[in-house]
Amino acid sequence: MKHVLAATLVLLSAGGAAAMNRDAVPGVLEQAVDGFIRPGYQTFAENSAQMAAAMRDFCESPDEARYEGARAAFDETVAAWSEIEIVRTGPVLDDHRFERILFYPDRKSIGLKQVQAAIATSDETATDADTLAGKSVAMQGLPALEFVLFGTGHEDMLGGGETYRCRYGVAIAENIDRIAGELAAAWDAPAGVADDWKEPGPDNPLYRTDDEALTALLGILVHGAETVRDQRIEYFYAGEEGPNFAKRAIYWRSENTWPSILHNLDGLQSLLNGAGMEDLLDEDVRSIVSSINFLFSALEGVVGNMDPDIEVVLADPDQRAKLDYLILNMKDLILRLNDNYGSAIGLGAGFSFSDGD
Repeated sequence: MKHVLAATLVLLSAGGAAAMNRDAVPGVLEQAVDGFIRPGYQTFAENSAQMAAAMRDFCESPDEARYEGARAAFDETVAAWSEIEIVRTGPVLDDHRFERILFYPDRKSIGLKQVQAAIATSDETATDADTLAGKSVAMQGLPALEFVLFGTGHEDMLGGGETYRCRYGVAIAENIDRIAGELAAAWDAPAGVADDWKEPGPDNPLYRTDDEALTALLGILVHGAETVRDQRIEYFYAGEEGPNFAKRAIYWRSENTWPSILHNLDGLQSLLNGAGMEDLLDEDVRSIVSSINFLFSALEGVVGNMDPDIEVVLADPDQRAKLDYLILNMKDLILRLNDNYGSAIGLGAGFSFSDGD
């Protein structure tokens, strides 16, 4: 049975108790777009281009040094994507771009099986970025490239000479680079989505009012924090009694699980502060943002000290205690963003998930 993720943004009344500094709204929306979203996609596009180049270089002359270069470029691209992937709205939702970059979670290992099948059968149509783009989203993105570079049999690419696996990896990297370029171009386009975000109004196709635009902005933070807790941690860790599955963790093969989560959190905090969202609050309640930043710092400190091997994390009582800490404090972060901050400006990001097995 298929379960559909439903995320619905709603406006919540604060019963007149909250007061928003409406003079700050234009600046907040402009800084969110021009100070975080657009630079985030530009950085992702730059890193993905470098990754595609590193993959081509490695495949042309496969040796240990170029392999390490490709791996490092993959790590940098994961980091750049993890910062901006919190923006699950706008052009990234068109043409299944998000899933084509990151098909995760892969609940029934469908993507893994498709990637393994392509490698086992040497499916030549998967070695060209143009034809690969028309295939399953699970074969096109970062998890697929991670398996190529780090999964079972990746050593075959170092045997000398160009291999099918490596050519498939190049196609994946070029496909990701193309999508990243499309996203950067869409947000840079004149009279496009960036202006729709920055200039709410009755003729705006996205946001008719400031409140609608701000609710979407708050929704990025709330839903982003929810995703970190539910899909990045609780998806592989169900508590002391389990069941726990190390191989469910995102990017476990490349040991990018915690770097990715750290960049997710950094992206959320950068958006909150970079957009100047504190400026929307009355001065007497701005400590709400200070408390949120304190939580971010505490969470990032723990994430930055997690063991990169998820098997070790699940076997170590001290590491599991840190997982419990992260889950508990992610819940607190979500409440502070949605209930405390949202209520203080008279808005909220309502959400519901239909999920499970």
